[in-house]
Amino acid sequence: MSPEKQVPVHEIPDINSVRDYLLQLQDGICAGIAAEDRKQGFREDAWEREGGGGGRTRVLVDGAVFEQVGINFSHVSGNALPVTATAHRPELAGRSFQALGVSLVIHPRNPYVPSTHMNVRFFVAGMAGQAPVWWFGGGLDLTPYYGFEEDARYWHVSARDACAEFGADVYPRFKKWCDEYFYLRHRQEPRGIGGLFFDDLNEWGFARCFEFVKKIGALFLPAYLPIVRRRKDTSYGDRERDFQRYRRGRYVEFNLVYDRGTLFGLQSGGRTESILVSLPPQVNWRYNWQPQPGTPEAELYEVFLKPRDWVQG
Repeated sequence: MSPEKQVPVHEIPDINSVRDYLLQLQDGICAGIAAEDRKQGFREDAWEREGGGGGRTRVLVDGAVFEQVGINFSHVSGNALPVTATAHRPELAGRSFQALGVSLVIHPRNPYVPSTHMNVRFFVAGMAGQAPVWWFGGGLDLTPYYGFEEDARYWHVSARDACAEFGADVYPRFKKWCDEYFYLRHRQEPRGIGGLFFDDLNEWGFARCFEFVKKIGALFLPAYLPIVRRRKDTSYGDRERDFQRYRRGRYVEFNLVYDRGTLFGLQSGGRTESILVSLPPQVNWRYNWQPQPGTPEAELYEVFLKPRDWVQG
């Protein structure tokens, strides 16, 4: 259901259960990533937001497998929803809010291992004398530097299977939404090979929507780590590393220009270091660079950065 057609659900949600789940999700993903890296653990910074709420940011830096990983939990509140949260819901402007979420971005060391992003979030908007309006959002996507059909298919089959019990239309609907959302309009280019994206989700009622969010959280490590293990020991040199840094520039462009989570965090007075931990540690930019025809770098543009039904091949 699109945001334009969505009908607010006036149901009292269990915010404490969502919070407990999100804290556990952050713990579980951090444990899985640290076990895969083996060299580095996570540093944790707990923070408070002046306007209400706070969170905990965990960062792994200079690991054996992962160059930088940021995994955030936040639970913030305020007297009025920021503009990014009411763009599709103008009727909610001026309402108080609570926003909870876990978000992560992983930038691997080896250029043959893709970067990835995942987040799940929950909003409640209230007004004195009125029932709260709530919704879930989130998703996950994969950003390879060198494409492998095996990896792309595995990623999307995993996403499809996670959605299956919620309806045959859910995976294609949220995959299409992901393709359209993670798109750099100024370059007419997708950020990667996509995955799932959803927002304003309340159409199934609180309990069922919450179950779907849990399914997305549980999907992440089993969908991503097998790809990491297939590629992390692949030999590479300066050429591949340079291309990785160049393509990371697209990640920066998207996060700073389009990403609603980044904009929401900045507009709501969130902790800047935690918001921008999604940015890669090393990035190159080169004027009007084009890959040489027939190279693996060109194949990324010609084959993988095209919307496609990866499940069917």
